[in-house]
Amino acid sequence: MTYAVIRTGGKQYRVTPDAVLTVERLEAEAGATITFQDVLAIGGESGLTVGAPTIAGATVTATVVEQNRGAKVIIFKKRRRQNSRRKNGHRQHQTVLRISAINAA
Repeated sequence: MTYAVIRTGGKQYRVTPDAVLTVERLEAEAGATITFQDVLAIGGESGLTVGAPTIAGATVTATVVEQNRGAKVIIFKKRRRQNSRRKNGHRQHQTVLRISAINAA
């Protein structure tokens, strides 16, 4: 089984063909095709190829399934005995991808 390690949004993800992946928001419409050039490693039956820092010419192609938002995170700050409280919520924007192909150099 072929897999690759890609970098997007400051994070690294291990992906396989036909995998569904949730990453930080990418500027693309649903149904669009995205190509990742930051391929850090490719592995499979023939072994592991590690880039320095990336593998030249290797790409991973993905299709955007949808744009959504993650679960709400509550930020609650309280200073005891001061009658001071602050409550905020945050929902991170996310992009759901389906990996279509892994192209080794």
